[in-house]
Amino acid sequence: MSDGFTHFDGQGNARMVDVGGKSETVRQATAAGRISMSPEAFAMVRQGTMKKGDVLGVARIGAIMAAKKVDDLIPLCHPLAITSVDVGFSFVEEFHAIDIRATVGITGRTGVEMEALTAVSVAALTIYDMCKAVDKGMVISDIRLLEKSGGKSGDFTRSPGP
Repeated sequence: MSDGFTHFDGQGNARMVDVGGKSETVRQATAAGRISMSPEAFAMVRQGTMKKGDVLGVARIGAIMAAKKVDDLIPLCHPLAITSVDVGFSFVEEFHAIDIRATVGITGRTGVEMEALTAVSVAALTIYDMCKAVDKGMVISDIRLLEKSGGKSGDFTRSPGP
């Protein structure tokens, strides 16, 4: 009944995958996303004049905190002892957007793709929360895994393209 899906048992019931027999390896995942906003909100974030404070500084902390709490948010994810989280932002002037990138590392028995994706998502949501008084029409988009390394399934790098 499981048909190769690791999160289901033979009867089709959801289960947490047993990673106890796996070897610990160095693993890393990088995810990215974007939040687009009005020119006014974009300028305020860039200039550091948003009334709620340092938008990107708070978003960075939110992303790091989120990466450490994925097992509380996503069913069947294992609690992990993350060894590193790096979060970066870049301004995309032509689209009045902020690109978000998060890289999460671990030496462990399971990957950190969900942690990287969650970090990007929470960074974007934090930016939205801190800027919504100026622009409620912001759009969070393009959250995706860029690459991952380590583990039994091997490495993955997203192909460039649209």
